Amino acid sequence: MVVTVDRGRYTCLVEDDGEDRLVTAMKSRPLGRKGVVVGDRVRLVGDVSGDEGSLARIVEVEERRTVLRRTADDDDPVERVIVANADQLVVVAALADPEPRPRLIDRALVAAYDAGLEPLLCLTKPDLADPETLLAVYRPLGVPYVVTEKGRELADIRERLEGRISVLIGHSGVGKSTLVNGLVPGADRAIGVVNAVTGRGRHTSTSALMLRLPETDTLRGGWIIDTPGIRSFGLAHVQPGHLIEAFPDLAALTDVCPRGCTHGEGVPECGLDEAVADGRTEQARVDSFRRLLASREKAEDDQPSQH
Repeated sequence: MVVTVDRGRYTCLVEDDGEDRLVTAMKSRPLGRKGVVVGDRVRLVGDVSGDEGSLARIVEVEERRTVLRRTADDDDPVERVIVANADQLVVVAALADPEPRPRLIDRALVAAYDAGLEPLLCLTKPDLADPETLLAVYRPLGVPYVVTEKGRELADIRERLEGRISVLIGHSGVGKSTLVNGLVPGADRAIGVVNAVTGRGRHTSTSALMLRLPETDTLRGGWIIDTPGIRSFGLAHVQPGHLIEAFPDLAALTDVCPRGCTHGEGVPECGLDEAVADGRTEQARVDSFRRLLASREKAEDDQPSQH
């Protein structure tokens, strides 16, 4: 399993007779331009001893269960695979310092639903602002959440991560590296500071890194993938019609929609509006879904929310 990538070198975790070792590898020529990312399951040949200075070759990439993608912006046709084979996308957002950016959260949720990942909203710095302000925005969507605070027990999020491969994403400065260091003692992920003028954080993680969660008497561990801080999340690869499939209760209400219906706000004869009028679903849930749908069409994500 590929656990990190750095300048054409792939660090792979090899499990052999119940023991793990790290093996450095490069792609073999027959793979051509095929990308290899963190989370990929690969087949290695050559020197797989893991000894210092050794170098194996990746000759095969197994079929991926899930693929989390983004584009540089909404007009960029080139998809960038962030990680492979993850189960859960953890969107880390600070409640203040820096201010939360709901549009980025919306877009991350869209990417999660499109990739078939379960979303989890992780809110940090509750000592600086009331979590309820942000939670009220996502409650109609049924997005699960945890609230963490520096120096406090992380039992709630540990339970959510147990037995899964979870990707952590978020703006720089939201406390993601602090969270990783708390979850995996000895991870030593660099911790940055938030610029007092711009309200933005310094990029402290420069590459994605997969880390094993420690097992306890009550929890069986799992994996987390820490990713570099992001400022935008392009969604050019997401088809609007695919998004509603992540909400089976709403999808069932669109059977009566005319052909080509986008299910957006103001679309004539949309089944979602009929269902609200008939009392078969709640207006707040439809509005929240449409906000996600509309977020795909917004090209700029980098403005903080105003409270």
